[in-house]
Amino acid sequence: MTDSPDLETRKTLAKAWFESLRDQICGAFEALEDAAPQGLYPLAPARFERTPWSREGGGGGVMSMMHGRLFEKVGVHVSTVHGTFPPDFAKTVPGADQDPRFFATGISLIAHMRSPRVPAVHMNTRFISTTQSWFGGGADLTPLLAYQRDQTFVDAVDFHAALQGACDAHDPSWHAKYKAWCDEYFFLPHRKEPRGIGGIFYDHHNSQSFERDFNFTQDVGKAFLDIYPALVARRMAEPWTADEREQQLIQRGRYVEFNLLYDRGTMFGLKTGGNVDSILSSMPPEVKWP
Repeated sequence: MTDSPDLETRKTLAKAWFESLRDQICGAFEALEDAAPQGLYPLAPARFERTPWSREGGGGGVMSMMHGRLFEKVGVHVSTVHGTFPPDFAKTVPGADQDPRFFATGISLIAHMRSPRVPAVHMNTRFISTTQSWFGGGADLTPLLAYQRDQTFVDAVDFHAALQGACDAHDPSWHAKYKAWCDEYFFLPHRKEPRGIGGIFYDHHNSQSFERDFNFTQDVGKAFLDIYPALVARRMAEPWTADEREQQLIQRGRYVEFNLLYDRGTMFGLKTGGNVDSILSSMPPEVKWP
């Protein structure tokens, strides 16, 4: 691959990678669904159901949803859309103020686990093109129990280490920058608290080398694929109490608040005529506001 393939080739490469990553993640999650101990998860193992959708303005995607015994609700979605931004939204997107036409492809996932001992997780990576082009995305972990939200807790340490490895392979300065961006982004101002324990978040990432930036985005996906299933396997056999389940449901409310009030991905999907079921599939299956 040359360092600067033409734009159509970039689009094809990015789309193919996101679909491949989707398939790998779904396979890993289904394997965990099978391996979960029967005593804690007595239902039959579930499988992802894939639902294609089309966007009226151009493009579409595939929703992959699983409602399981271990994965209470998980969505792993890939979309590839194109068209024209609405005028008000075009002003907020780099390059779209000159020409509102756009192309976007990416993967987005959110996993809500039945056990409060297993943290929820979010990951997305994407490639967007207007008169400019860039990558964006990241991953962040949301433990639902208070003692797990300490940055020194082993799950937090291992999660951050995996993402730092993906960053350091390309530029040792990126992790500190993108970790700080994640901490700032996934924060609920009205609660004055973070949504979870963070991870990395990056946007408008363009180092002037498509190959370098594409490889970095692939490495972020691979790091997620390595670390999150390992964290699930570590915690899924731990029994939990009714009080811990109550804490989990209350903390999930913070997730809902962030996604509906502040999340850029939610706004981008709704502003560009995306699939509403896919966009809002990030909502937890059960939640409480006491």
